[in-house]
Amino acid sequence: MPTKAALREFLAGAPGRVTKSDIARHFGLTSDQRPALRLLMREMAAEGGAAQAGKRGIIAPSRLPEISPVEITGTDPDGDPIARPVSWQGEGRPPIVYMRPEPKGQPALTAGERVLARLRMIGPGKYEGRTFKRIGGAPPARILGVFEEGRIIPTDRRQKGTWQVPPGEEMGAKPGEIVLAEPLPSTRHFGPKPARITERLGVMGEPRSVSLVCIHAHGIPDVFPAEAVQQAERAKGVAARGRTDLRDIPLVTIDGEDARDFDDAVFAEPIEGGWRILVAIADVAHYVTPASALDREAWARGNSVYFPDRVVPMLPEALSNGWCSLRPREDRGCLFVDMRFDAEGRKTGHEFGRGIMRSAARLTYEEIQQAADAGREAAGLPEGHVGRLYGAFRALLGARIRRGTLDLDVPERKVVLDERGRVLAVMPRPRLDSHRLIEEFMVAANVCAAEELERLGQPCMYRVHDRPSDQKMEGLRQFLGTFGVNLPPSDRLHPRDFARVLETVRGQPHERLVNEAVLRGQSQAAYAPDNLGHFGLALPRYAHFTSPIRRYADLLVHRALIRGLRLGKDGLEETEAARFPDTGEHITSTERRAAAAERDAVDRYLAAFMAGRVGESFDARISGVTRFGLFVTLDENGASGIVPLGSLPDDRWDLDEATQTLAGRRTRMTFTLGQAVEARLAEATPRTGGMVFHLMQGLPARGRAAPKGRQRGRRG
Repeated sequence: MPTKAALREFLAGAPGRVTKSDIARHFGLTSDQRPALRLLMREMAAEGGAAQAGKRGIIAPSRLPEISPVEITGTDPDGDPIARPVSWQGEGRPPIVYMRPEPKGQPALTAGERVLARLRMIGPGKYEGRTFKRIGGAPPARILGVFEEGRIIPTDRRQKGTWQVPPGEEMGAKPGEIVLAEPLPSTRHFGPKPARITERLGVMGEPRSVSLVCIHAHGIPDVFPAEAVQQAERAKGVAARGRTDLRDIPLVTIDGEDARDFDDAVFAEPIEGGWRILVAIADVAHYVTPASALDREAWARGNSVYFPDRVVPMLPEALSNGWCSLRPREDRGCLFVDMRFDAEGRKTGHEFGRGIMRSAARLTYEEIQQAADAGREAAGLPEGHVGRLYGAFRALLGARIRRGTLDLDVPERKVVLDERGRVLAVMPRPRLDSHRLIEEFMVAANVCAAEELERLGQPCMYRVHDRPSDQKMEGLRQFLGTFGVNLPPSDRLHPRDFARVLETVRGQPHERLVNEAVLRGQSQAAYAPDNLGHFGLALPRYAHFTSPIRRYADLLVHRALIRGLRLGKDGLEETEAARFPDTGEHITSTERRAAAAERDAVDRYLAAFMAGRVGESFDARISGVTRFGLFVTLDENGASGIVPLGSLPDDRWDLDEATQTLAGRRTRMTFTLGQAVEARLAEATPRTGGMVFHLMQGLPARGRAAPKGRQRGRRG
């Protein structure tokens, strides 16, 4: 028999868990010595010389088993989860476990959550972990859900299970109400955990309940402090003294039909050898001064959030729909940039100023597009005004095409509601030339703002968009390769290469999927005081200037211009400039929070719209392939949902991540990313926005023959 010292030395050199068989083989023990070995292993574990690893194995106390429970403690600088072992018997500090990101379609790991992880040592005191199974964790700080029969059913589809509300903790809530609650202390290990209702938010299914759920689910501030409201209501119009008078120039606002605020106005006219474009922006800095109550609240919100039935504005209504909205035929303060371009759309000069203007008309994208298509003038505008706007736009568009920018065609979904807030339709939002006209004018103004602040030596809050990561590009290359499309090496990648890819698939059945894949392959844009350039727009410098009424970044750029050009006493302060790195991170996070809430709202409205169509079948395409099932997106309205693995024909399914294919061993059926399929809606849950589909492929002929819109027979 080996001594304990010899066994400790063997454990220390082993790569992981060892069993009795491993020890017997190493030391040449016979089967008669097995009982003595079992006793020796128990003594080692009791004395702390070894740690139990499973039912039949031990491991050195300084090592973790190959599969071990860990608790998520936070994230590393790249945003990936970090964990620690739930139990640690070794000496010194427990090792750090760097968890791999969760597979696509799975919710990210969050602090306090526990998982059974497959571990691999990557250095002293360091492990790489991959989730084997989720085993729960710390309860959420608050619960948002629907109160039903004494229980709270969470509105977040990632939260499994329900919460029990003890008698006396209901706060008067009635069945069907949306409630906020907090967990109560409990020693219960199984079944619903207890919770106390702290706030009642309205009835699920009523108009506006969807956006209300999203506001609270994402923690979006929606009530202004009284001090900020009072400051906004004391606001008055600006005086013309000290400002450039633009009131004789027929500037116009062009926005969506459902727009609630108008903070940018445009004008264009031909000049010798090219074009003059004037972009005027509401002078928000005049009203929202540094360190004021309005400023503190605007910083905290970071941006406005837009839902189908309401806006959660960055500024109170007295400003956002009042003095900072460029209403027709009303005097308004503005910051403007007067730009000049040659006939090819190359900028030859620009000049910033602080002015007073009077909008000549409030136009919608549809109105000005119809006027341009018909060759007539929009109502209330001088003869030739629309033609001049489009002439300048075509010059800028030509320059953009030559520059080679990333122009993705991923349709935005528009939710149409009736007067009672019920969903009438969900459809792609059309992208007209009038949309692109405003985009080009705004991009040009934003570039000028960044250039001007650099010229003045002033701090700038850049809008940065880094190059795609090598890891994302490798995945995208493999995906595009399935369609016979190639990309150049990462070090030679340019936005025009993506434009070539999109042009190659234009009009093909997989066009939308390729657009979405290219979008997912990009880095996320962010705000930062250090310039990285804007890869997607193929621009060396870029800063948001054109919407200070709804983005705090633009307000900072306005203040920096005011200070640099000596346009007033309400410019950027040194304390603000010192906070730029922290502010950049903060407003980037609020922007992403808003985008997530807006997507969440559309998903829930879409689920509510589709709830009445359960049992119907739809033309769809596979938009995700995972080991636990497929994701499909409907051609009709962009609705997406999961196809559980269990709903596919009975088979052993193998996932090929490189080709994004799920293949059945027995049936020989394959499902591939981008494949056209027929999908039947099995479930639609407005409470969470989740939808479940079943594929008609693999069904008996009798099932496939049923007409669309009819309930299908179940598979045997």
